[in-house]
This record gives sequence, C-alpha cells and structure tokens, in this order.
Amino acid sequence: MPKESPAPSNWNLPNALTTLRIVLVPVFGWLLLRDGGQDFESRWWAAGVFIAAILTDRIDGDLARKRNLVTDFGKLMDPIADKALTGMAFVGLSIIGELWWWVTIVVLGRELSITLLRLWVIRYGVMAASRGGKIKTALQAFALAGLIMPLKDFTGGWETIGEIMWWVAAASMAAAVVITIVTGLDYVREAMKVRREGEAAAQSPS
Repeated sequence: MPKESPAPSNWNLPNALTTLRIVLVPVFGWLLLRDGGQDFESRWWAAGVFIAAILTDRIDGDLARKRNLVTDFGKLMDPIADKALTGMAFVGLSIIGELWWWVTIVVLGRELSITLLRLWVIRYGVMAASRGGKIKTALQAFALAGLIMPLKDFTGGWETIGEIMWWVAAASMAAAVVITIVTGLDYVREAMKVRREGEAAAQSPS
C-alpha cells in the first residue's frame, strides 16, 4: 500500500500570512480611528494596510492549495482573520461616521447568523460557500477600501475625482448589502435542506 503523505507543518508561509493578517487588524483599526478618522495621512495608511491584508488572504489560500499546505490551523484561523479585518473596517467606518450603523449591523449580523447556521447543521453536512457569497465578499472589500480612503478630503482640484470615487464605493457597498441579504436567505434555505436530508438519511434503514 502506498504510504500516506505526512500532514503539512503549521509552520508554513500561508499560515504566516494568515497570522500577519490577524496582527494587522489592530494596526489597521488604530490608523482608521486616529484623531476620529480625521487624520488624512492615517486614513491613507489605513487603506494601504487594509488592501495589503486583503491581498494576503488571496495569496495564502492560493499558496496553500498549490503547494499542498492546507492545515487545520489555516482552516480555522483564515476565516477568523477575514471576519476580524472586515468587522474592524465596518465598525471603524461607522464610528467615524463614514458608514451608517444599520449597514454594519446588517452585514455583521448576517455573518454571525451564517456561522451559527453552519454549526447547527455541521453534523448533517457542510454548507459550501456560494458564488453569490464570493461576489459579496469582493464587493465588500472594494467598497470598504474606497470608504477607508479620505476621498471627501481631496483638495487642489481633485475634489470632483474624490467625490466620484466615493460614490462608486458607496454604490458598491449598496450592492454588497443587497447581495448580503439575498445570499443570507439562500444560506438559510440551504441549511434547512442539509438538515432535512441529513435527518432523512439517519432515519432510513442501512
């Protein structure tokens, strides 16, 4: 019989990038909230840190799959890092008045609800991420990056460009909220389906 491949070590580059993303969350939060969000340079630094952290999410996933470095640590901590980063962005933007609180509550409430749903049905099956969920995540990242930038503070003839960019970010966030709600309802239906099928399979004679 062929020997089983040894499990990859947790000490690898994808996990290091995931850990870096977690470490960057408080740095990002401090930069975003500095001086009540009114520090022009800090807002740009916050946007840079956020974008860099988002890029590490894509890179570490690709590396882990390509080099067979998928570990239990990565499976656990990668989504936690993502939710911590975007959660800090949503809450921070609401604190400094760049995003309505109801948007933050709807989005974060949806994420918490889906996590609880996954745990509720995990004994019956796993709910895979939907295509709509991936689109939602991409739109959120784009919109958050735009809103983190101090686009409304552009001067020297750049005011119009800054305003246009802000409206693009705001429109992206509106689209992300709609998809967030729709995909949330889809996940509820999927969870009910997985549970029903799991219960039926458990009750059927073997």
